[in-house]
Amino acid sequence: MFVSNGATILHADLDAFYASVEQRDDRRLRGRPVIVGGGVVLAASYEAKSRGVRTAMSGRQARALCPDAIVVPPRMKAYTAASKAVFEVFRSTTPLVEGISIDEAFLDVGGLWRIAGPPRDIAVGLRRAVLEQVGLPITVGIARTKFLAKVASAVAKPDGLLLVPPDGELDFLHPLPVERLWGVGKVTAQTLHGMGIRTVGEVAALGEPLLVSILGRASGRHLHALAHNRDPRAVDTGRRRRSIGSQQALGRRPRPPEELDAILAGTVDRLARRLRGGHRLCRTVVLRLRFADFTRVTRSHSVAEPTEHTETILRTARGLLAGAMPLIREKGLTLLGLSLSNLRDDRSVQLSLPLDAAAGPTLDTALDSVRERFGSRSVTRATQLGREVAPSVPLLPDP
Repeated sequence: MFVSNGATILHADLDAFYASVEQRDDRRLRGRPVIVGGGVVLAASYEAKSRGVRTAMSGRQARALCPDAIVVPPRMKAYTAASKAVFEVFRSTTPLVEGISIDEAFLDVGGLWRIAGPPRDIAVGLRRAVLEQVGLPITVGIARTKFLAKVASAVAKPDGLLLVPPDGELDFLHPLPVERLWGVGKVTAQTLHGMGIRTVGEVAALGEPLLVSILGRASGRHLHALAHNRDPRAVDTGRRRRSIGSQQALGRRPRPPEELDAILAGTVDRLARRLRGGHRLCRTVVLRLRFADFTRVTRSHSVAEPTEHTETILRTARGLLAGAMPLIREKGLTLLGLSLSNLRDDRSVQLSLPLDAAAGPTLDTALDSVRERFGSRSVTRATQLGREVAPSVPLLPDP
């Protein structure tokens, strides 16, 4: 099992990224509660977070909690530019960078002792460079494992730096709430709380067999390992996405089936174009739904052959949506999302017979070229005319 002998893994995470970019670019917003996004909160400054505002909260609820908040529309191009600038700082610090999202990454600085000093000094320089060159605050956690480095950065937020020494790992980790463990969401947390288990140390004390009996084999073994800070993963510089997805909050008003179908079709168009742009194929389509009572369900289907074809993906997604319509009518839908998973390189898959041009991506490729040259709305479905387009969240390049 791979583990570093010292605390040489950094987890660097920009603070309230979208909101910080807005405050950087408009001095009037600095020190003020800022909400990015109107109908749904895409990001909130720490001034707004201190009042209870959270990402994915409805705009109405956020304004009730923080009436003096300044609401600004998202500027995805500005966030993409800021992310690229920050990652340039990361890569000038060390070549071993694993991007997790546009605002966070793992960095391995274990080989830089002689030329750059100890990890803490490197982290101090990294934070200073991001602030001076990009104008954004960033928090860094330092530890021996990726898991603990990420926990350290979360504890140190906002605008902080925290090193967890190897001889103090469990003293730091065990008093933390169970929600700090990767994989502990609401359901798992409720299960553990119901048994009187609230800290990571109490999870560690249960032992693996008991955790497996409570949570199942995979989750039980996973949480037992993390509770003892056993994480063998190295920083992976060639990591590619395992899935891509998009979701849209719908509010609480009822949506007729034809409107849901239009939203689904628009989502498929965007995701399929991203697939082809990254030379990827998908095998599994996953529909994600959230209802008015805040419960969630997923429905998935794997196609016979990996595909990048828009109509194949849309036909599969429509089948999943049709199967979920009785539940949607009963409970009311507040969020519709779609993910494409089981991704693979399109150059490593053998074509299957028959090789029928009408069934292939020829039309998709032609439309991609037009949209690339004249804009994403230059050619669109009739059902998308006059419809507000959900903001396209910036993504890291897929190596």
